[in-house]
Order: sequence, then structure tokens, then C-alpha cells
Amino acid sequence: MNSPTLVFFRKELRDALRNRLLLLLIAGLGLIVVLSVVVAAAGFHAKVVDYQNYVQAMQKAGMAENVTAPQLFPLQLLRGAIEYLEIVGSIVAIIIGYGLAAKEKNRGTLRLLFSRPVGGSSMAAGKLLSMAVVWLAVIAVLGAIMGASVSLIGGISLSSVEVAKLTITFAFSWIYLVMWTAFSYWLAGRSRRLSTALVIGLIVWLVVVLVIPQIGDTMDPDNQVPGGLFKSLQVDKPHEQAVMAHFSGYETTRNYLEETSISKHYERASFAYLGAKDKYNQQPLGLISRDMWANVTWLVGGLAAAVGLAVTQTKKRYLLRKA
Repeated sequence: MNSPTLVFFRKELRDALRNRLLLLLIAGLGLIVVLSVVVAAAGFHAKVVDYQNYVQAMQKAGMAENVTAPQLFPLQLLRGAIEYLEIVGSIVAIIIGYGLAAKEKNRGTLRLLFSRPVGGSSMAAGKLLSMAVVWLAVIAVLGAIMGASVSLIGGISLSSVEVAKLTITFAFSWIYLVMWTAFSYWLAGRSRRLSTALVIGLIVWLVVVLVIPQIGDTMDPDNQVPGGLFKSLQVDKPHEQAVMAHFSGYETTRNYLEETSISKHYERASFAYLGAKDKYNQQPLGLISRDMWANVTWLVGGLAAAVGLAVTQTKKRYLLRKA
């Protein structure tokens, strides 16, 4: 016998595959993400070609100048892709979550559905499970395409450790996108007016994804100069730490502000595993995992909270009430 949750799951999965708007949104997100990787890989390839041309020109001129070749760390090419998933992906997830709840309300089919022995929790669980599968498929396809793009355009194969880091990073992306979908579904399911739910969702997205991280980055003095303030001043790491020790209170406040954004936790964990920050580039998985456990815990906790709210608090009486 099929449970109501599985019935809703299969129904929503079929609807998702037939929904042109949903497929268009996801395809647009995928195109942006993949193009960011292609552009980054092509940019590095151009640097390699320039280096080779420069070396050949120096050799023809009889000058043996020692120039360091540009070094490729393939996972760093995915930084832009993560930023797009963080910003654009989250707003697509909000729209999708809103649509999951708004669909039956707009069609006026809720009373018919609830005339059968089903509850709001079963509906929410089935709908979110279907979108979790959809997001998993999307992330898997994007991961494969991006990995292939880096290998083909960048001209380097990913090692087993890099594949593991890439897999972990995209697991974070899956958690992040499902979390925003569940949060948006909960808002739409609890709100008397669907338009109000969408406005609130967009405001939360604006604050969490854009405003708080931007304030935190602005408060970081090292972000105010291209390449870093201390590097531009040729200040080595020990002296940089000595200077920043005088601003420990300021730095602690800035860090706490950033930690109020779940998007910042996703970004920090993803950038660490990709080696986007030099501190974690080429570092072993164990070291990165130890340093990032708090960010990962916040991310998983955000998913659990959003899904918990959607499943337990989107009850039949909230879905059926009218404005």
C-alpha cells in the first residue's frame, strides 16, 4: 500500500519533469554556473599560452630569464560557480519552494486533496522529497560538466582527492538549495496571502545572502585592496597577525556578524574544500574538515530546521485558510 507521502512524491516528480518554467529556471542556473567555469578555465589557458609565447620570445632573443610558470589548481576555477549557486541558486530555490505550496492553492484543489486521509505533513514531505531528488540530479549533472570542463579546457585531470573535495562541495550545494526550497515552502504554506510569503522570502534572501555577507566583507580591511591589503604592502604573515591582534575585538564582531548568515557558512565550507582560499589550497581533507566542522554543522542544522518547519508546521488548517 502506498503511503500519502510517496503518492505526493511521485506526483510532484512527474509535475516537475513537465513544468517548463521549472526546467527553464534550472537550465538557466546550470548555464550560468557552467559558463563561469568555462570562462575561468579559458582564462587560465590564456595565461599559459601567454607564458609559453613569452618564454619562446625570450629564447629567440637569447635571453635566459627565469619566469615562474602559472600554476593551475583546478578546483579554484570553481569559485565563481559556487558564488552563483550561493546567490542565484538560492533565489531559484525560493521560487521553486513557493511554487510547490502555491500550486494547489491557486488551482483550488486543496479541499479535494484533503477530502482523502492525508495531512499537510504528508504533502510537505512528499513535495520536498521530490525536489530533493530533482536538486540531487541537477547537482550531479552540474558537477560532472564542471569537472569535465576543468579537465578539458584547463588541460589537467582531477586527482582522486580533488574529486572527493568536489563531491563534498556539491553535497554542501545540495543541502543549501534544498534548505531554501523547504524554507520557502514553509513560508508559503503558513502565510494567509501567497504574495506576502513571496515578499518575506525575498527579503530574507536579500538580508541573508547579500546584505550581511557584504557588510562582513566591507568590514574586512584586507578586502579593500585588490589582492589583499597586507600583500600590497608586502607585509608577511607574522606581522599581519601581529597587526590584527590589536583589532581582535573588531575582528570578532565582524566574524560573528558573518556567522548570522547561513550563506556565509556555505561559502566558507565550499571555498575551503575547493582551496579558493590559499590557506586551504592543497591541504588534506582531515585538516579542512576539522577547521570547517562548525560551518558544516550550521549548514546541516539549517537544512534540518527548514525541513522540520515545512513538515511539522505546514498543517492542513494553514493551507486551507483564506485571506
